[in-house]
Amino acid sequence: MAASKLLIPTLAHFRPLTCAAASYPARLVPQPPDLLKWVKKEGGFVHDAVTIAQDTTYGLGLVATGEIPRGSDLVVLPHHVPLKFHSEIDDVADSALIHLSNQVPEELWAMKLGLKLLQERAKVGSFWWPYISNLPETYTVPIFFAGEDIKNLQYAPLLYQVNKRCRFLLDFEQEVKNVLKKLKQSEHPFSGQDVDASSLGWAMSAVSSRAFRLHGKKLTDGSSSDIPMMLPLIDMCNHSFNPNARILQEQDAGNPNMLIKVVAEREIKQSDPLLLNYGCLSNDFFLLDYGFVIPSNPYDHIELKYDGALMDAASMAAGVSSPNFSSPAPWQQEVLSQLNLFGEAPNLKVTVGGPELVEGRLLAALRVLLSNDIEKVQRYDFSVLKSLSAEAPLGVANEVAAFRTIIALCVIALGHFPTKIMDDESLLKQGVSVSTELAIQFRMQKKSVIIDVMRDLTKRVKLLLSKETTTA
Repeated sequence: MAASKLLIPTLAHFRPLTCAAASYPARLVPQPPDLLKWVKKEGGFVHDAVTIAQDTTYGLGLVATGEIPRGSDLVVLPHHVPLKFHSEIDDVADSALIHLSNQVPEELWAMKLGLKLLQERAKVGSFWWPYISNLPETYTVPIFFAGEDIKNLQYAPLLYQVNKRCRFLLDFEQEVKNVLKKLKQSEHPFSGQDVDASSLGWAMSAVSSRAFRLHGKKLTDGSSSDIPMMLPLIDMCNHSFNPNARILQEQDAGNPNMLIKVVAEREIKQSDPLLLNYGCLSNDFFLLDYGFVIPSNPYDHIELKYDGALMDAASMAAGVSSPNFSSPAPWQQEVLSQLNLFGEAPNLKVTVGGPELVEGRLLAALRVLLSNDIEKVQRYDFSVLKSLSAEAPLGVANEVAAFRTIIALCVIALGHFPTKIMDDESLLKQGVSVSTELAIQFRMQKKSVIIDVMRDLTKRVKLLLSKETTTA
């Protein structure tokens, strides 16, 4: 199903959603209200040296107009300014909204808050209109890619997630229409306006790319619920793994309401963008939820399926004699079961790349299945067998065979991409649309992850063999 089916304008205040946004997408209205003034008017605080501006690297966001000392409050929002989804029923329109939100699976939590965002977008005179009118009218997430650019991602796990979200939006559109057609005007959560897959996709993307999961109101037992919320102005801080600011929540004594702050983590110089760390995420999440790709992302990885026949093929290609991944011995099956790679409802998704380099479950499985020595295996607990820093626990020959099998798996994974990195670089030089560029950048980074893993493990193999030669 091509995501371009989602491109139909709807709702009061809505403008047409296009599948490929400009580098700096337009706001919902051409000249929206001043967001800084609105936050201050509502009792919030904005540092005098903070403004909204274009940055050459990060695009539109919050930027320092002067030096800001470490520890300074940059933005403070009072409790009533964040946009949240409340499950309490204040009027009949809320009843339909809550019913619809209950049809949304938990993994798509952004759609629940997206329903509230759509309600406020349709409402004339909404309290949040000064904020909503400043939101982008388009998003660069893959559900709005043309069908060809979805294929251009060339990576099955992300293709699956994109198609899953597109299918959900089309199915949920029908669910919403069925509910809305039975309602009186006074019960309508969207002020009588139609809602379709396009507007639902816009709202889900607005939330997934901007919302934060923070503590809600404190409960009587002292605990607090963790709820997603949209934070006006704060959500204009861009992402970095080396941030210069962070979000804090503060509560005054005797007041159950939380203040939400952005505080300078270090001294911020004039013209520096204000940057938060959105999380240690792979490029799958960054593209799917935020609409961008991080070059050389240290948390990016490749998903593989643990499959006996595939492991045998990789192992034989690596020159390992008589691998038995397809027919492990009973004691090896027991180990695989404990790694949740065998038995009832196993989790066969394993990863290479990222901080671990090789997922511990995959490494342990390879070490164990490439060993015939049950007694030696039983000397070590899983923490050792899963650890790359535990050097050759089952012997050098075993370790070399395991690493070479992973390298062969990487070669197979690289072969699944129809294009090479050089081809991708050449395409980018020709000049392409924003969505095509994102798709190409995404697959280039995935290939780079595979190549980096292969290089690292090749070095480890050479080091092991040189040590063994020296010892001999």
